[in-house]
Amino acid sequence: MNIRNRQQLLMILAAGAAALYAADLLVIGPAGDWWTARSKRIESLRKQVDEGAALLRREAGIRGRWESMRTNTLPADPSLAEQRLLNEFNTWSRAAGAEVTDTIPQWRNDSEEHSTLTCRVEASGSLSHLGGFLQRIEDSPLGVRIASVQLGTRDKTGQKLTLGLQVSGLTLTPESRP
Repeated sequence: MNIRNRQQLLMILAAGAAALYAADLLVIGPAGDWWTARSKRIESLRKQVDEGAALLRREAGIRGRWESMRTNTLPADPSLAEQRLLNEFNTWSRAAGAEVTDTIPQWRNDSEEHSTLTCRVEASGSLSHLGGFLQRIEDSPLGVRIASVQLGTRDKTGQKLTLGLQVSGLTLTPESRP
């Protein structure tokens, strides 16, 4: 092969390499990035559709649970709500054999639609009595939840225990109750 043909061949190869590089830079790279982004978006949409379908399948159960929660909230009147919660504490403690020694209610207006009655409760008794007291609170249909639990002992043998609870109760404003 002569020098002139070799130079032309090398020029053609160099031009071809430059054209491939430019095509990769301007067409293939962006198209690949677009394809990857599109694939991720499709996967995200499929996941959202699956989650939506799961919600639709559970709709009756979710609505039933919300209705139960909505109807079992504390009264909207603060004094009635406090009275109801304190009466429930007395009922739960008597049924479990525990003794409620102190309750400190505190209101928090979370939004226009609901308020929270947080109550600090101190109780004493044996481990089985305090466990029964906790179980009755948890099993209650009343719209309360236990936010924190502290357990301590009052004697060296550990037979007399004290229980500190922070319990939150939900009240819905009359406008948010359908």
